[in-house]
Amino acid sequence: MSSNEWPLWEVFIRSKQGLNHKHVGSLRASDASMAIQNARDVYTRRSEGISIWVVPSSLIIASDPSEMDAFFEPSDDKVYRHPTFYNLPEGIEHM
Repeated sequence: MSSNEWPLWEVFIRSKQGLNHKHVGSLRASDASMAIQNARDVYTRRSEGISIWVVPSSLIIASDPSEMDAFFEPSDDKVYRHPTFYNLPEGIEHM
């Protein structure tokens, strides 16, 4: 990033109907306050959201998609993590 370029921020919006924040895009801003203001102006023009999160892109760490098999495969051999491993007690109909 050049010295005259603002940091990149990732924007997450929680809609009126939803419980989760969803990633809606990115923007550049000089600081968190400006990022919130710009996110509101750009991504909630029609009052779609009730909550906004902005996160500096540089703070987001992600797994490498090319290492997906090695990264997620170990969970397959842990059958106790699957709901079918457990027997439901008598009398419980909905779980």
